[in-house]
Amino acid sequence: MNEIIDFEGEISEEEKDVPSKRHSLTQTNITVFLGNDERFATFVELSLDSTSTDLSQFGIKNKDEVIPDISVYLESPPFDDELGEDEVRVRKMPDLAIEVLSPTQTINELLKKIKAYFALGIRSCWLVMPALEEVRVFSQQLQHYKNFDINNDETVVDELMDIQLPIQKIFRRRFAKTL
Repeated sequence: MNEIIDFEGEISEEEKDVPSKRHSLTQTNITVFLGNDERFATFVELSLDSTSTDLSQFGIKNKDEVIPDISVYLESPPFDDELGEDEVRVRKMPDLAIEVLSPTQTINELLKKIKAYFALGIRSCWLVMPALEEVRVFSQQLQHYKNFDINNDETVVDELMDIQLPIQKIFRRRFAKTL
């Protein structure tokens, strides 16, 4: 499949996506699955300090921060033990950044963010497309990715992060009732 990827125009965190029910459920499913794996620390909507890199080269207006839908760390950023102290913008970049496409976003917007994530030192990035039930796993470059879809694949594999995630768990919409 050939795609034309337009990196012109700027996007901004202020022009934030408007998540949908499917977006939210997909984000939750991934977070729960990876969060239950003791190897990872997962964070939803974590603000990452991007002041070390000029993001305007990627068409991103907000130069101070980027906010992935899900940030996954092999080693969690440290927490300040003092009561009430919290970090608004995290300097330590995650090992994996996951973006879930919402109905109000374009794929090009998220590809720009993924390009910026790699420039910030993030090792692996996923682009999850709930409407297509598809996941693209990028490792260090936009040109090199593996595509997984619910019709052809049983498992999403991120070799760099040593993740094997059943694709049905990402896009499941039904839950077993408990007694």
